[in-house]
Amino acid sequence: MRAPEADLTGWTPSPFVGAGITHDVYRKGTGPGVILIPEIPGPHPGVLALGNHLVDNGFTVAIPSLFGEPGRAISVGYALSSIARACVAREFAAFATDAQRPVSLFLRALARDLNAQTPGPGVGVIGMCLTGGFALAAAADDSVLAPVLSQPSLPFPVTRSRRRDPGLSETELSVVVGRATDDGLCAMGLRFSADRAAPQERFDTLKQRLGDALEVIEIDSSKGNEHGFGRLAHSVLTNQLREIDGHPALEARNRVVEFLTARLSW
Repeated sequence: MRAPEADLTGWTPSPFVGAGITHDVYRKGTGPGVILIPEIPGPHPGVLALGNHLVDNGFTVAIPSLFGEPGRAISVGYALSSIARACVAREFAAFATDAQRPVSLFLRALARDLNAQTPGPGVGVIGMCLTGGFALAAAADDSVLAPVLSQPSLPFPVTRSRRRDPGLSETELSVVVGRATDDGLCAMGLRFSADRAAPQERFDTLKQRLGDALEVIEIDSSKGNEHGFGRLAHSVLTNQLREIDGHPALEARNRVVEFLTARLSW
C-alpha cells in the first residue's frame, strides 16, 4: 500500500505578499484556517493529500508554495534540486543557528490574513521537514494557536550546535515560551526515533524550553521495529503514512487533526 496522494483539483492559487516576500498560496475548504507548509521538494501529491484530509475534516487550508512545482511527483533529482535551491535561499537560512528566518515573517503575515478570513479564534500551522521549525516561529504571532512541527530539519544538523538548535531565533522562541506560560499556547512535535535529519537533540531543546506545552509523538524506527520503518523514515504525515488501522503514522495524523480541532474551535 502506498501513501495517500492527490492532485491540484479544487485548489485555488493566488499570490500573497508578506514582509516583502511573494509566494503563490493554494487555498481550499471552509472552516478554521490551517497553513500547511510543504516539505521538500514542494507541494507534492502527498502534501496535497494531507491538505485534502484537513479540508475533509472541516478546515480552510492554505498551502504556500515556497519552493518546487505544485503537484509534481517526488523524484530523487527533483528533491536534490529543491534542497540545493533551499540551501542558498536567504529566506530559509538553512545552516544558520539562532536565526530569525525571513520566511517566518512571511508566514506570520499569512497567518494574520488567513485568521481574518476564516472562523475560529486563530489558525494552525503545520511545518514539515525543512519547514518544520517555521511552524513554531510563526507562533510568535498571536494569530497562531496550534503549531505542529513534523520532522523539523533546519538548521541542517551537520554539527552539534545545529543539532541542538531549536530552528528559530531566541527572540522568537522566548515569545513562544511566554505565550505558552501566559496564554496557554500548545504545540505538537513529530519525528521518527532514528531520524538524523530531525535530531533528538533538537526536540530535547524544545522540550526543555516548552515543557508540557509541547506534545511529542515519536514513532519507533529503530532496527527491527514492529511496523517495518526503515532507518531513513522521515516524513511522518506524508510519505510514510499508510491508511491502515493502527498504523502509527496514521494515528499521528489523527492526533494532529484532534489537536487542531480542539485549539481552533470557539
